[in-house]
Amino acid sequence: MDYDVIYIGSGNAAWQGGRFLRKAGLKILIVEEDLFGGTCANRGCNSKALLDAPYEIKALTDNFEGVGKSGDFEVNWSDLMKLKQKRIAGMSKFLDGKFKEYDLDVAHGRGIIVDEHTIKVGDETFTSDKIVICTGLKPVIPDIKGKEYLHDSTDFLDIAELPKHAIIIGAGFVGMEFASILAEAGHEADVIIRGDMALKEFHQPYVQKVIEILKEKNIHFHFNQSVKEIIKDDSIVINNPEDKVSNIENSMNSDELLRDPQAKIDNKAYEKGFTVNLDSGESITGDYVIVAMGREANLEDIGLENVGLTYTKNGIKVNNHLQTAVPNIYASGDVADTGIAKLVTVAIHHSKYLAKELLGKADEIKYPVVPAVAYTIPRIATVGVPAYIANKSDEYEVHTIKYGKSYSLELKNDSTAEVKVIVDKELNIVGAEIYAADAENVANMFTFIINKKITLDELDEMIYAFPSSSSVCLYKLHNIHYNF
Repeated sequence: MDYDVIYIGSGNAAWQGGRFLRKAGLKILIVEEDLFGGTCANRGCNSKALLDAPYEIKALTDNFEGVGKSGDFEVNWSDLMKLKQKRIAGMSKFLDGKFKEYDLDVAHGRGIIVDEHTIKVGDETFTSDKIVICTGLKPVIPDIKGKEYLHDSTDFLDIAELPKHAIIIGAGFVGMEFASILAEAGHEADVIIRGDMALKEFHQPYVQKVIEILKEKNIHFHFNQSVKEIIKDDSIVINNPEDKVSNIENSMNSDELLRDPQAKIDNKAYEKGFTVNLDSGESITGDYVIVAMGREANLEDIGLENVGLTYTKNGIKVNNHLQTAVPNIYASGDVADTGIAKLVTVAIHHSKYLAKELLGKADEIKYPVVPAVAYTIPRIATVGVPAYIANKSDEYEVHTIKYGKSYSLELKNDSTAEVKVIVDKELNIVGAEIYAADAENVANMFTFIINKKITLDELDEMIYAFPSSSSVCLYKLHNIHYNF
């Protein structure tokens, strides 16, 4: 065999564990047809975090409106995008360097499975004892008329100028997070949702709070609606209220302006538009259409049929060792159909587990509680037993802690932060739903508490840094402990 392990894909589901296998003496090959690091590194998590941060800061400054704020905090998207492109452009090259540092071999091109021990990349063929498939997910593109006008998350995260009136199809992580950016930027958007819930994985009362904030900022929601077709319509113009028409002779009106391409306009006063027709008969117009209907397994044309493997949109079925129906072929990360949330943190967990598994040092994979965060503004997070399950069971109690209301001064004048803490009959914390500007950090705190089974008594004996969101939230847990 040429290699001990070949990974098809170079994201966190591959190299995080591959480096440990190489350190243990195994010969490793990573096959990648695109950029090293996969979606999260190049087109997802990192880009979103960088572009979102200034709008998060803007929202925090708004807490001091009328009580200390002077002037407006404005985000220059063009400059921000230049920074993002500069930072992200070097990510693949950086990881290429890390692969060399870890002594991992690489092959550029699409990896095709020829048989259970053979991978073809272009004109080259490689053999391996074990194969790990970690090709990740791709955006779901609906098969509708006008789908060529759709933009996915990759497009939006690289757009030169924010759309003035976006139409977002879907209200999961991507749709709602992009809606928050557009809202904070002062732009308009319509969000089209097939069902009756946005962010259905999260605590719906908190989701509704975010929706109400977005509605106040010109984001419109259309529930129980499906898109029939998208039409590019050059007769539609989207006015940009932030731009002003200048140097227009004889006070030209809008119709005259459109007929006169030589008229001088500061920036872009008007954009050509699109019409999105819904099955209900309703029509929505905008200048940019984003598809955010989720992601599905990226497994086409990699030769799975050559080894008798099948898959669904959720990926390839695996056992508790991440092993497919072909014993020496494994699936890792988003492409593994495990029933666990498809998050980069889970992909890393898979990859590190597989390193132990392939070295013969692991039992069945076990999953700790997995926190999930919607990076809306404000954030929503969930970890452990969700409130909707706890509310239906006699085994749990749900306690609401409005720690922002009690400690708004310590929380940068944020009075809305709160958490629903789920406890069992012995008052052990088993879950949390968080609504706060820094919900991700509070979620990590509860993740640690739940995974390590830290009791309320033990928490009560600790001393915390104050002021901080974690300390004030933890202090309010006393109400559960002492039944206040």
